[in-house]
Amino acid sequence: MNKKVSYGKLIFQRLLGLVLVTALSAGCGAAMESQSGSLSKNQSTNKAEDHSTDANSPEAKSPDANSTDEKSKDASSTGAKDKLKLCVTTSFLEDMAEVLGGDSVEISCIIPRGEDPHTYEAKPEDLKKMQSAQLLFYHGLHFEGKMQDALKAQGGVMVSKDFPEDKVIQAFQGEDVPDPHFWFDQDLYAQAVSTMAATLEEKLPEEKSIIEERKEAYQKELEELKAYTKKRLAEIPEKSRVLLTPHDAFQYFSRAYGIEVKAPQGVSTDGEVSAYDMAETAQFIVDHKIKAIFTESTTDPQRMKKLQESCKEKGFSVEVVEGDKEGEGGLFSDSLGLRGEAGDTYLTMVRYNVDLIVDHLK
Repeated sequence: MNKKVSYGKLIFQRLLGLVLVTALSAGCGAAMESQSGSLSKNQSTNKAEDHSTDANSPEAKSPDANSTDEKSKDASSTGAKDKLKLCVTTSFLEDMAEVLGGDSVEISCIIPRGEDPHTYEAKPEDLKKMQSAQLLFYHGLHFEGKMQDALKAQGGVMVSKDFPEDKVIQAFQGEDVPDPHFWFDQDLYAQAVSTMAATLEEKLPEEKSIIEERKEAYQKELEELKAYTKKRLAEIPEKSRVLLTPHDAFQYFSRAYGIEVKAPQGVSTDGEVSAYDMAETAQFIVDHKIKAIFTESTTDPQRMKKLQESCKEKGFSVEVVEGDKEGEGGLFSDSLGLRGEAGDTYLTMVRYNVDLIVDHLK
């Protein structure tokens, strides 16, 4: 497949819009400072007038003031402190930050769970999330498209920054475009965990030991997940180890576990799939007698149903897997599941994917 993908359109197709928002924000900020200055002067005048009021008057000792004083004393006595404000780009990093940071962090996520990052359009409030955060985390490898420049400008930390070059898969032969779906290789994911942990430890030195403990416990779980994945995939007959999905998001999974992957679309879902690629993929299914093809939670299942119809016209029947339970949307590729549903953490997402693949290909 010889497609040329522009990762400038991957996720944040409206970067120019955000640049305008930034410019507008700067202009508005000056106006706000002016207003704030006036407001401060008024407040100072009001405070001076308040001080002239009799200290024993009802105005000087309102119930609200007493309540505030009591709350301040309670907070001081319990050693309450502000949480570190984080901003992350995806649900994968949100989950990672929750595991490592625990109750010491407050997290805002730019791309909502269940949405396709490749076609997500940035909103003005996303820029506000970045600007109000004390620490930013993003994937890198062009997963955030041109937004990566804005993230760098805001001092964002790229969790893939220490990946060895030879471990990063190139999306197409001859193209200098990396495949961003590294989370399907548990070794690379563990390295991203280490990068985030080290950064959090720098920002929260008093929490260093507990963050380190969480990291080590989590990486042990990742090793157990690798063992589980290998054991389950071994149940699939070798000739049936072909994973066919809507877009090419599973190359790292393929390399890590020795399963062939195929998709009618490249590493991004941005753009249309050609009739040629659909026809070529349908013929591949028939020629290899593939039992099942899989939808993804963030893509339109109709594409796979069209492939199913094409195969039927050629005299071959293939199952389209959309999930084993009502409401499930096939494999998770570019997002974790919704809160409280299947695959809502990284660990449960991988197990869910593996079980779904094995149960329908073995």
